[in-house]
Amino acid sequence: MPIKTSTPRSALRSGGLALAAAAALALSAAPPAWAQSGGTPAPATTQSDGDSKLDRSDRKLLQDLAQGNMAEVDAGKMALEKSQNAEVKKFAQQMIDDHGSALAGVQALARAKNVTLPDGAGAMAKTKATALKALSGNLFDKEYAKRSAVSDHESTVKLLQKIQKDGKDSDLKALADKMLPAVEHHLEMARELAASTAAAKS
Repeated sequence: MPIKTSTPRSALRSGGLALAAAAALALSAAPPAWAQSGGTPAPATTQSDGDSKLDRSDRKLLQDLAQGNMAEVDAGKMALEKSQNAEVKKFAQQMIDDHGSALAGVQALARAKNVTLPDGAGAMAKTKATALKALSGNLFDKEYAKRSAVSDHESTVKLLQKIQKDGKDSDLKALADKMLPAVEHHLEMARELAASTAAAKS
């Protein structure tokens, strides 16, 4: 089953933080606008010195968002190495590219807000990666699609929705607003991939 890669129109609307452009354009076949010009995601602008820092809950949300993107990049790299399925490899490469761009946006916001980010994915993601690494062939493809692609994107959608609802910092909420349509589309793609790999013969 071919995986749809069209970009939702809402993810391509202009405005908001420059640093979120990479995440908002993540599903486009062309590189994000900042990449085309050879630049990097611009950090968020703040209205005052008081806006340059996040409170504890917002810091945790931003750190969790960083780790979610790190996990997707790591899982995608593993899938590129281990899978022989063309659709899986295509999806994995897009996850590396898109979540790498999204992570750059998160890192730019963290710098602007004086937030220290984790240097790697979380413990749960590492446990999942260890289990995936032990698999091969179609079994790996099925588990990557189900456990990593679908499950991880479901978690990221919930996290972004939580930021929209509970986040206090306007720049953090704007970043979530820009990222959510792209991640929701990733989830649709992941579910299609999971159905395709589940139907494949071992």
